Amino acid sequence: MNSTTITASWLDGKRYLWLLSPMIPVLGLIGLLLFQRTGYGLLAWSGPIILYGIIPVFDWLIGVDRNNPPESAVAQLENDLFYRVIVYCYIPTQYTVTIYGAWLAVYGQASTLELVGLIFTVGTINGIAINTAHELGHKKGGLERWLAKITLAPVAYGHFFVEHNKGHHKNVATADDPASSKMGETFWAFLPRTMIGSLASAWHIEKERLARNGKSAWNAGNENLQSWAMTVLLFGALTLWLGWAALPFLLLQAFYGASLLEVINYLEHYGLLRQKGADGRPERCTPAHSWNSNHIVTNLFLYQLQRHSDHHANPTRRFQALRHFDASPQLPSGYASILLLAYIPPLWFRQMDPLVVKHYQGDLSKANLYPPRREALLKRWHNRTLDDGNPDLFPGRHAVSAAGIATPAAIACYQCTDCGYIYDEAQGCPREGYPPGTRWSQIPDTWPCPDCAVREKVDFVAVAAAPSEASAQSKSPTF
Repeated sequence: MNSTTITASWLDGKRYLWLLSPMIPVLGLIGLLLFQRTGYGLLAWSGPIILYGIIPVFDWLIGVDRNNPPESAVAQLENDLFYRVIVYCYIPTQYTVTIYGAWLAVYGQASTLELVGLIFTVGTINGIAINTAHELGHKKGGLERWLAKITLAPVAYGHFFVEHNKGHHKNVATADDPASSKMGETFWAFLPRTMIGSLASAWHIEKERLARNGKSAWNAGNENLQSWAMTVLLFGALTLWLGWAALPFLLLQAFYGASLLEVINYLEHYGLLRQKGADGRPERCTPAHSWNSNHIVTNLFLYQLQRHSDHHANPTRRFQALRHFDASPQLPSGYASILLLAYIPPLWFRQMDPLVVKHYQGDLSKANLYPPRREALLKRWHNRTLDDGNPDLFPGRHAVSAAGIATPAAIACYQCTDCGYIYDEAQGCPREGYPPGTRWSQIPDTWPCPDCAVREKVDFVAVAAAPSEASAQSKSPTF
């Protein structure tokens, strides 16, 4: 059977199940409506009940799905507008929950316990919304990137758009990444480190980009300032409407929502480390540098975020096309259940530390260790043999075909070996501060691809001419 036949016959069996993702704010809204209507206080807690109760139970009952779409069907999946609309649909209901929740907090005559429940419910919806912003922010289109910023406004975490795409994806699983947790580090130690570090990183990234354009960091073109301004506008308007009592509610739900993002960050790369080569640079990010999960229910609710290994290797790939790799490190359960363990360090360490040891086959010198506990971890775990698996660590590099490589005299274009982005010297990259005519030799070796941030300048390959966008997208690497 040829690839054309496979594409024609293959159907996404989860096509309509993906509608569960934008259903999360709908369920939250129903819970708030029922709370106001019935006065039943438990309904004020509908967000945490869904996140910490219902989803984990169904994950356990239904299990995992390791199926991948055939590569011949990926282009069809990526271009299907249905999947994009699913992502967009989260946003209007998210804003409705935020506004309605703030109104209930001020005028709903909620008890203290019910008010706390409202904070957690609205924070849950906005925290999960960061995943919607994550899916949108990785895309190349201007509309989707602006929608990502709009989605981040109710959770007051607009700098995530900059830091995640240009910071985290470049530095993931290294000591330089504030969003990569270390083996032996508790979530409660990680939370302030990642919140402060991510904010500082986002500001530094934009400051450098604007400086290359001869502009101040306080310029209106600063994408952090753009995103934060949306939050100020939203929170300011609601405070003017509802009174000052709304502001603490909005700030507390935003903090909790942001903490949901960070607990997911905590478990996604725990203890994993990219090894440095002879040149001192970290190896390329591969599926070995992210914890993966195929628990189907959480994946349906989170746009397949749990297939994080493929996402970090190919960040511009849309959620419906992300793949499972048998040898990528696997979490023992879905995000919705294991994040509960992250809140309780002894249980977390008991579950995850042996998995890190297994992943590195007992050689903890290769793991990302928390410095205050480094000696204790090495004493306990180093060179300990676990006989229940031998994971493939993906040591290889992407093979780059020599076809299309230009001779030195003709070289003017350079292609990212991950996402296919083309740097054309004639066009430059003005948004990153490199005007038309900027020679490739003038760009620093550490400059990351502006689209995927997975590859740096030294990973690009010279090409004779810029291929069409469709051709470039078809070059997404496979493992």
